[in-house]
Amino acid sequence: MRHGKKFNHLGRQKGHRSAMLSNMACSLIEHKRINTTIAKAKALRIYIEPLITRSKDDSTHSRRMVFRQLKSKYAVAELFRDVAPKVADRPGGYTRIIKTGYRLGDNAEMCMMELVDFNELLLNDKGAGKKRSRRGKKTTTASTTAAPAKSDETAVAVEEAPKAEVKAEVKAEVKANRKNNYNI
Repeated sequence: MRHGKKFNHLGRQKGHRSAMLSNMACSLIEHKRINTTIAKAKALRIYIEPLITRSKDDSTHSRRMVFRQLKSKYAVAELFRDVAPKVADRPGGYTRIIKTGYRLGDNAEMCMMELVDFNELLLNDKGAGKKRSRRGKKTTTASTTAAPAKSDETAVAVEEAPKAEVKAEVKAEVKANRKNNYNI
């Protein structure tokens, strides 16, 4: 009976599933981004996030515990050397899943899974330190004039322009990945 077993079995036996997740985790650590189905990405997120949390404490015990899951000394070395220092101050949520469409052969929903702190396009956008505006209260006093309001609107438009460029670049990259997946 399967009472209380709520995780996705992915249509595989236990050994096959654990080997697949281990290989996908090693690929994600080495390449910082992989293309896969959404079901596998969600299962991989549950598998890899505790490993990344454990890698924040660089001790022999934690290295051995991570190696027991990954079974690749190169992936373990990269995880502790490159990934752990970048995510040291992040309390969780180390991965991002971006939907990319449907696979041509079986119409499976595909996605791109990446490590959050390794996407240069989004990091450059956040490094700009844009000013946030709040909706809601509008001041209608006599001291405010039309000229400063227009300058504020242009400043907001100027600040949003880099964000639009970054979104366009990310969309172009996702389109390129879709085309690469279809040309296999």
